[in-house]
Amino acid sequence: MAGRGAAACRARNGADVEDGLTEDALDRLAEAYDRGLACERAGDPEGAAAAFRDCLMIDPDDRGGASVRLAALGAGPAPERAPPAYVATLFDQHADSFEMTLVMSLGYAVPERIAETLAALAPGDPPRFARVLDLGCGTGLVGEALGEMAAEIEGIDLSEGMLDVADEKEIYAGFHIGDAVAFLEQADGVAWDLIVAADVLPYLGAVEPLFNAVALRLAPGGLFAFSTEALPAEAQEGQVWAVGPKQRYGHDPDQLVALLDARGLVLRHIEAVTVRYESGVPAAGHLIVAGRSVA
Repeated sequence: MAGRGAAACRARNGADVEDGLTEDALDRLAEAYDRGLACERAGDPEGAAAAFRDCLMIDPDDRGGASVRLAALGAGPAPERAPPAYVATLFDQHADSFEMTLVMSLGYAVPERIAETLAALAPGDPPRFARVLDLGCGTGLVGEALGEMAAEIEGIDLSEGMLDVADEKEIYAGFHIGDAVAFLEQADGVAWDLIVAADVLPYLGAVEPLFNAVALRLAPGGLFAFSTEALPAEAQEGQVWAVGPKQRYGHDPDQLVALLDARGLVLRHIEAVTVRYESGVPAAGHLIVAGRSVA
């Protein structure tokens, strides 16, 4: 879901002073962002790049995701991840309409496919995971899909608005607001039997910090299930990740498997899937499940 002009650049919950931008700066940021989008639509990549560079000068925290848009234009280095301020602002903005857009309009069914895959991999009827952590839980679609498979499930997300929606479903035992990697790194003495990251990697480039953190917190015999999108066609041979034309990160599945294996997470399942539809065109990706050995 791309940003929507001026609204996407507005501070979260109207907290302009806390976020360090004055009303005048927010107005200039919105003008520059809209100018960049207009140049993109007009086929003027140089004008778009200049506008998005203006955005970064006004707002180094990059609420509008200008750095990612510059990378998609080939006009700047790709950040190793989408800026947290951008992700939080984007999903706060769309929290109320998120499920209608993602599920009904874009045909997103990754949580259901993850649940089906886990049911085939794990014993029991239904299979049970005592402790589950849902990274980037959003509005709780993974929690709904897992149902009774999760004896206890916690969610973490950068967007407070998304967590508010998920909380209303009364599925999760608890929520954490913040960055998933930082949370895992700081969760000393805690281990989960299942960690899920559905539609998280499209906002990450370098996955090593995430895989390192998951390896630290996955219980013996535990599973790590996640989805990823395909590398864009213009990616160079050997690239692990790249930013695509929709400002989302794509990954090479074979290299992801190698990175998992290097951290003691053994491949249990991989399949090509359609992760969503963009203007009726299927977006290709993969569903991957890795596990930690019992020993």
